[in-house]
Amino acid sequence: MAGAETVTLLKRLLYPFIDVAQVRPALAGYVRYIQDWRKYSSLEGSEPLRVSDAYPCVLDLSAATPIDAHYFYQDIWAFRAIHRSGVRRHVDVGSRAIYVGMLSAITRVVFVDIRPLIVDLEGYEACEGSILDLPFEDASVGSLSCLHVAEHIGLGRYGDPLDPEGTTKAARELARVVAPGGNLYFSVPVGRPRVAFNAHRIHAPEEVIDMFTGMRLVSFSAVDDHGAFHAEASPVEFNDAEYACGMFHFATR
Repeated sequence: MAGAETVTLLKRLLYPFIDVAQVRPALAGYVRYIQDWRKYSSLEGSEPLRVSDAYPCVLDLSAATPIDAHYFYQDIWAFRAIHRSGVRRHVDVGSRAIYVGMLSAITRVVFVDIRPLIVDLEGYEACEGSILDLPFEDASVGSLSCLHVAEHIGLGRYGDPLDPEGTTKAARELARVVAPGGNLYFSVPVGRPRVAFNAHRIHAPEEVIDMFTGMRLVSFSAVDDHGAFHAEASPVEFNDAEYACGMFHFATR
Protein backbone atom coordinates (compact mmCIF):
# COMPACT_ATOMS: atom_id res chain seq x y z
CA MET A 1 0.00 0.00 0.00
CA ALA A 2 1.41 3.38 -1.05
CA GLY A 3 2.19 6.04 1.54
CA ALA A 4 -0.66 8.35 0.49
CA GLU A 5 -3.13 5.45 0.57
CA THR A 6 -1.94 4.51 4.06
CA VAL A 7 -2.50 8.05 5.33
CA THR A 8 -5.98 8.14 3.78
CA LEU A 9 -6.86 4.81 5.36
CA LEU A 10 -5.62 5.93 8.78
CA LYS A 11 -7.77 9.06 8.53
CA ARG A 12 -10.84 6.93 7.83
CA LEU A 13 -10.07 4.51 10.65
CA LEU A 14 -9.38 7.28 13.17
CA TYR A 15 -12.30 9.51 12.16
CA PRO A 16 -14.73 8.11 14.79
CA PHE A 17 -12.27 9.19 17.47
CA ILE A 18 -10.86 12.41 16.02
CA ASP A 19 -11.05 14.00 12.61
CA VAL A 20 -7.31 14.27 12.08
CA ALA A 21 -7.77 16.48 9.02
CA GLN A 22 -9.26 19.19 11.25
CA VAL A 23 -6.55 19.31 13.93
CA ARG A 24 -4.46 22.08 12.33
CA PRO A 25 -7.38 24.37 11.36
CA ALA A 26 -8.93 23.78 14.80
CA LEU A 27 -5.75 24.90 16.55
CA ALA A 28 -5.54 27.99 14.34
CA GLY A 29 -9.22 28.63 15.01
CA TYR A 30 -8.68 28.55 18.77
CA VAL A 31 -5.84 31.05 18.51
CA ARG A 32 -8.14 33.39 16.59
CA TYR A 33 -10.95 32.69 19.09
CA ILE A 34 -8.81 33.80 22.05
CA GLN A 35 -7.64 36.89 20.19
CA ASP A 36 -11.22 37.82 19.28
CA TRP A 37 -12.39 37.19 22.87
CA ARG A 38 -9.84 39.68 24.19
CA LYS A 39 -10.58 42.22 21.46
CA TYR A 40 -14.37 41.96 21.88
CA SER A 41 -14.07 42.32 25.67
CA SER A 42 -12.14 45.57 25.23
CA LEU A 43 -14.73 47.15 22.94
CA GLU A 44 -16.87 49.93 24.36
CA GLY A 45 -20.37 48.66 25.17
CA SER A 46 -19.47 44.98 25.11
CA GLU A 47 -21.23 42.78 27.64
CA PRO A 48 -19.09 40.74 30.06
CA LEU A 49 -17.98 37.37 28.62
CA ARG A 50 -18.00 34.34 30.93
CA VAL A 51 -16.09 31.13 30.33
CA SER A 52 -19.17 29.16 31.44
CA ASP A 53 -21.08 30.67 28.49
CA ALA A 54 -18.34 30.06 25.94
CA TYR A 55 -19.38 28.32 22.71
CA PRO A 56 -16.28 28.15 20.45
CA CYS A 57 -17.03 27.89 16.72
CA VAL A 58 -13.54 27.62 15.30
CA LEU A 59 -13.99 25.91 11.93
CA ASP A 60 -16.47 28.23 10.22
CA LEU A 61 -14.02 30.65 8.60
CA SER A 62 -13.88 29.71 4.91
CA ALA A 63 -13.49 31.44 1.56
CA ALA A 64 -16.82 30.07 0.30
CA THR A 65 -19.93 28.52 1.83
CA PRO A 66 -19.15 24.81 2.28
CA ILE A 67 -21.49 22.16 0.90
CA ASP A 68 -21.55 18.42 0.41
CA ALA A 69 -21.84 18.48 -3.38
CA HIS A 70 -23.48 15.04 -3.63
CA TYR A 71 -26.38 15.92 -1.36
CA PHE A 72 -26.67 19.54 -2.42
CA TYR A 73 -27.06 18.83 -6.13
CA GLN A 74 -29.03 15.59 -5.90
CA ASP A 75 -31.67 17.15 -3.64
CA ILE A 76 -32.12 20.09 -6.00
CA TRP A 77 -32.13 17.79 -9.04
CA ALA A 78 -34.91 15.63 -7.63
CA PHE A 79 -36.88 18.54 -6.15
CA ARG A 80 -36.99 20.38 -9.48
CA ALA A 81 -38.07 17.27 -11.38
CA ILE A 82 -40.84 16.48 -8.90
CA HIS A 83 -41.99 20.10 -8.93
CA ARG A 84 -42.15 20.12 -12.74
CA SER A 85 -44.12 16.87 -12.75
CA GLY A 86 -46.94 18.47 -10.74
CA VAL A 87 -47.71 15.28 -8.80
CA ARG A 88 -50.08 15.59 -5.85
CA ARG A 89 -48.46 12.76 -3.85
CA HIS A 90 -44.87 11.65 -3.66
CA VAL A 91 -43.21 8.81 -1.77
CA ASP A 92 -39.61 8.99 -0.60
CA VAL A 93 -37.59 6.14 0.82
CA GLY A 94 -34.84 7.02 3.26
CA SER A 95 -33.53 10.28 1.76
CA ARG A 96 -32.45 13.33 3.75
CA ALA A 97 -34.95 14.80 6.19
CA ILE A 98 -34.45 18.38 4.95
CA TYR A 99 -35.16 17.30 1.35
CA VAL A 100 -38.35 15.52 2.41
CA GLY A 101 -39.45 18.50 4.47
CA MET A 102 -38.97 20.90 1.56
CA LEU A 103 -40.90 18.59 -0.75
CA SER A 104 -43.89 18.81 1.57
CA ALA A 105 -44.22 22.47 0.53
CA ILE A 106 -45.08 21.49 -3.06
CA THR A 107 -46.79 18.10 -2.73
CA ARG A 108 -48.03 15.61 -0.17
CA VAL A 109 -45.09 13.46 0.94
CA VAL A 110 -45.01 9.99 2.45
CA PHE A 111 -41.59 9.28 3.96
CA VAL A 112 -40.63 5.64 4.48
CA ASP A 113 -37.68 4.76 6.71
CA ILE A 114 -36.66 2.09 9.22
CA ARG A 115 -36.08 5.04 11.56
CA PRO A 116 -39.31 7.03 11.22
CA LEU A 117 -39.03 10.80 11.03
CA ILE A 118 -41.69 11.96 13.47
CA VAL A 119 -42.40 15.65 12.87
CA ASP A 120 -45.50 17.81 12.88
CA LEU A 121 -45.53 19.15 9.33
CA GLU A 122 -48.40 19.95 7.00
CA GLY A 123 -48.39 17.80 3.89
CA TYR A 124 -46.14 15.18 5.47
CA GLU A 125 -46.77 11.58 6.56
CA ALA A 126 -44.28 9.29 8.30
CA CYS A 127 -44.30 5.59 7.50
CA GLU A 128 -42.06 3.03 9.19
CA GLY A 129 -40.80 0.49 6.69
CA SER A 130 -37.84 -1.14 5.01
CA ILE A 131 -36.56 -0.51 1.50
CA LEU A 132 -36.44 -4.30 1.19
CA ASP A 133 -40.13 -4.67 2.00
CA LEU A 134 -41.98 -1.48 1.12
CA PRO A 135 -45.52 -1.11 2.53
CA PHE A 136 -47.10 -0.63 -0.91
CA GLU A 137 -48.88 -2.83 -3.42
CA ASP A 138 -47.26 -3.69 -6.73
CA ALA A 139 -47.31 -0.85 -9.28
CA SER A 140 -49.07 1.55 -6.89
CA VAL A 141 -46.71 4.54 -6.47
CA GLY A 142 -46.75 7.21 -9.15
CA SER A 143 -43.79 9.28 -7.95
CA LEU A 144 -40.93 7.81 -5.93
CA SER A 145 -37.46 8.90 -4.84
CA CYS A 146 -34.57 7.26 -3.04
CA LEU A 147 -31.42 9.38 -2.84
CA HIS A 148 -28.04 8.16 -1.57
CA VAL A 149 -29.66 5.27 0.32
CA ALA A 150 -29.46 1.98 -1.56
CA GLU A 151 -25.64 1.85 -1.45
CA HIS A 152 -25.83 1.23 2.31
CA ILE A 153 -28.22 -1.71 2.25
CA GLY A 154 -26.77 -5.01 3.44
CA LEU A 155 -23.67 -3.56 5.10
CA GLY A 156 -25.07 -3.47 8.64
CA ARG A 157 -24.38 0.22 9.12
CA TYR A 158 -27.94 0.92 10.22
CA GLY A 159 -28.55 -2.44 11.86
CA ASP A 160 -29.83 -4.05 8.66
CA PRO A 161 -29.00 -7.70 7.84
CA LEU A 162 -25.69 -8.28 6.08
CA ASP A 163 -26.25 -9.09 2.42
CA PRO A 164 -23.86 -8.67 -0.55
CA GLU A 165 -26.91 -8.22 -2.81
CA GLY A 166 -28.41 -5.46 -0.66
CA THR A 167 -28.32 -2.68 -3.24
CA THR A 168 -29.68 -4.90 -6.00
CA LYS A 169 -32.53 -6.13 -3.81
CA ALA A 170 -33.37 -2.57 -2.79
CA ALA A 171 -33.49 -1.52 -6.45
CA ARG A 172 -35.76 -4.46 -7.27
CA GLU A 173 -38.16 -3.51 -4.47
CA LEU A 174 -38.27 0.13 -5.57
CA ALA A 175 -39.06 -0.92 -9.14
CA ARG A 176 -41.81 -3.24 -7.90
CA VAL A 177 -43.95 -0.45 -6.50
CA VAL A 178 -43.66 2.13 -9.31
CA ALA A 179 -47.00 2.49 -11.09
CA PRO A 180 -47.48 2.48 -14.87
CA GLY A 181 -46.48 5.91 -16.13
CA GLY A 182 -44.68 6.55 -12.84
CA ASN A 183 -41.26 8.02 -12.13
CA LEU A 184 -38.37 7.01 -9.91
CA TYR A 185 -35.62 9.45 -8.92
CA PHE A 186 -32.64 7.41 -7.70
CA SER A 187 -29.07 8.22 -6.74
CA VAL A 188 -26.04 6.27 -5.52
CA PRO A 189 -22.27 6.73 -5.58
CA VAL A 190 -20.85 5.74 -8.97
CA GLY A 191 -17.43 5.03 -10.36
CA ARG A 192 -14.87 2.30 -9.80
CA PRO A 193 -16.97 -0.61 -8.39
CA ARG A 194 -16.09 -1.62 -4.83
CA VAL A 195 -17.37 -2.00 -1.28
CA ALA A 196 -16.13 0.57 1.25
CA PHE A 197 -17.20 -1.50 4.26
CA ASN A 198 -19.30 -0.66 6.17
CA ALA A 199 -20.06 2.81 4.79
CA HIS A 200 -21.30 2.20 1.27
CA ARG A 201 -20.88 0.57 -2.12
CA ILE A 202 -19.80 2.32 -5.30
CA HIS A 203 -21.38 1.01 -8.52
CA ALA A 204 -20.54 1.52 -12.18
CA PRO A 205 -23.37 3.53 -13.79
CA GLU A 206 -24.25 0.69 -16.20
CA GLU A 207 -24.50 -1.66 -13.23
CA VAL A 208 -27.14 0.58 -11.70
CA ILE A 209 -29.08 0.76 -14.96
CA ASP A 210 -29.02 -3.04 -15.17
CA MET A 211 -30.63 -3.23 -11.71
CA PHE A 212 -33.72 -1.59 -13.21
CA THR A 213 -34.10 -3.73 -16.33
CA GLY A 214 -37.87 -3.34 -16.26
CA MET A 215 -37.65 0.44 -16.35
CA ARG A 216 -36.55 3.06 -18.89
CA LEU A 217 -33.72 5.50 -18.15
CA VAL A 218 -35.17 8.95 -18.86
CA SER A 219 -32.05 10.93 -17.96
CA PHE A 220 -28.76 10.74 -16.08
CA SER A 221 -26.99 13.53 -14.24
CA ALA A 222 -23.97 13.41 -11.97
CA VAL A 223 -21.62 15.17 -9.59
CA ASP A 224 -18.01 14.41 -10.50
CA ASP A 225 -15.04 13.76 -8.22
CA HIS A 226 -14.36 17.52 -8.02
CA GLY A 227 -17.89 18.43 -6.92
CA ALA A 228 -19.07 19.80 -10.27
CA PHE A 229 -22.63 19.07 -11.40
CA HIS A 230 -23.23 17.64 -14.88
CA ALA A 231 -26.83 17.75 -16.11
CA GLU A 232 -27.94 15.29 -18.80
CA ALA A 233 -24.60 13.50 -18.76
CA SER A 234 -23.52 10.21 -20.32
CA PRO A 235 -23.29 7.38 -17.78
CA VAL A 236 -20.17 5.87 -19.38
CA GLU A 237 -18.24 9.07 -18.65
CA PHE A 238 -18.33 8.21 -14.96
CA ASN A 239 -17.19 4.58 -15.12
CA ASP A 240 -13.70 5.50 -13.88
CA ALA A 241 -14.73 8.05 -11.26
CA GLU A 242 -13.44 7.54 -7.75
CA TYR A 243 -16.54 8.68 -5.85
CA ALA A 244 -19.07 10.48 -8.03
CA CYS A 245 -22.82 10.74 -7.48
CA GLY A 246 -25.03 9.28 -10.20
CA MET A 247 -28.60 10.60 -10.47
CA PHE A 248 -30.93 8.36 -12.44
CA HIS A 249 -34.44 9.31 -13.56
CA PHE A 250 -36.25 6.08 -14.37
CA ALA A 251 -39.78 5.63 -15.66
CA THR A 252 -41.91 2.57 -16.22
CA ARG A 253 -41.81 1.27 -19.76
